[in-house]
Amino acid sequence: MARTPDRMAVGAGLGAFSKASDLRQRILFTLGALIVYRLGTYIPVPGINPDVLADIFSRNSSGILGMFDMFSGGSLGRMTIFALTIMPYITASIIMQLMTSIVPSLETLKKEGEAGRKIINQYTRYLTVLLATVQGYGIAVGLEQAQGVVYDPGMFFRVTTVVTLVGGTLFLMWLGEQITQRGVGNGISLIIFSGIVANLPSALAGTFELGRTGALSPFLILFFLIMAVAVIAFIVFIERSQRRILIQYPKRQQGNKVFGGESSHLPLKVNVAGVIPPIFASSLLLMPVSILSLSNTADGGAGWLVTLNALLGRGQPLYLGIYIALIVFFAFFYTAIVFNPSDTAENLRRYGGYVPGIRPGQPTADYLDYVLTRITVLGAAYLSAVCILPEILISQYSVPFYFGGTSLLIVVTVTQDTMTQVQSHLMAHQYESLIRKSNLRGKKR
Repeated sequence: MARTPDRMAVGAGLGAFSKASDLRQRILFTLGALIVYRLGTYIPVPGINPDVLADIFSRNSSGILGMFDMFSGGSLGRMTIFALTIMPYITASIIMQLMTSIVPSLETLKKEGEAGRKIINQYTRYLTVLLATVQGYGIAVGLEQAQGVVYDPGMFFRVTTVVTLVGGTLFLMWLGEQITQRGVGNGISLIIFSGIVANLPSALAGTFELGRTGALSPFLILFFLIMAVAVIAFIVFIERSQRRILIQYPKRQQGNKVFGGESSHLPLKVNVAGVIPPIFASSLLLMPVSILSLSNTADGGAGWLVTLNALLGRGQPLYLGIYIALIVFFAFFYTAIVFNPSDTAENLRRYGGYVPGIRPGQPTADYLDYVLTRITVLGAAYLSAVCILPEILISQYSVPFYFGGTSLLIVVTVTQDTMTQVQSHLMAHQYESLIRKSNLRGKKR
């Protein structure tokens, strides 16, 4: 049975959408910002030979370098100003969130509310600049080592590349914040989402071309398409799944009236962390390995670089093991940040709510933590399966990355979150219209 918000959003129709001017402005702003981002993915870094670079990426597209190119929307393969994308900012956010749990001063700032969060966000921006500078310099050195990619190698090229890449990352960081504040959806997630979706038509065309030329069997292509649809259906099912904990409120008598005595549910999603663990895991895994892949293209490269790059190739055991470990870690870590059982138990006790059979206070917090831990185990297993199982199959048949579990997970989850925000804006507009109508009727009377 459809939920009440869903029924109201569907019932709103195009008429309600046409009247919601604020929502229209937010959607138009979001689309405009994403168009600006896509235009930037075609502005190249100065001093690069695009033909030689395209040849290098074509020979390494089956590895982890090609996967990072997918997250960048093709920016890395074209070596544009957005080649680093938003990954340095995501990595900086991971480090700062870890530090807030370790450093007492940062933990105190986090508890200070909005003022403390602003200071932590400023630290995150500084760290983003540092990480982007290091990664940009590593990419510049890797490009110089690759034969024929750079027209005029030297310190001037390195400085120019670092400034360009860092500036592109900071612009995307600012653009993502603007989308979150003035648009619809999470800006950072939408930037990654748009990069994946933008190249989806060419990926499908390339897959069908492989089938036409006989490189891939038509039955194999059909199998991958069916698998993609099945993975999408599984993602939607799990993302909408909840563990509902019964909450009871006691009856209170005031005079001759009895209040309370109602029951409600505390919904806990199976995947509380959402799409964050795969994105975090990819950002930590892809950044250093992409530099190794570029360095590996140099003639006479170090043997250990060649070996490490081979071990971290698409579908290799070491790559899969590290990827799963990072996904599981961030699933538990981000869940602990998003949901605090002690605070929830305290809020329930304050308002008189309790879990039947569980004493209020610390026993309730322990029970919620127990339930949440079991749910997170299922959520981490679900994320690992969705992200890894298609990778194993794809690595054997060189099908484009867009059929991988990570890309499908990001696309489906971001789409669901964005549509949820659109529904919320539509319902808020409906409620405001009803209130205005009731006020007008009251004045007429």
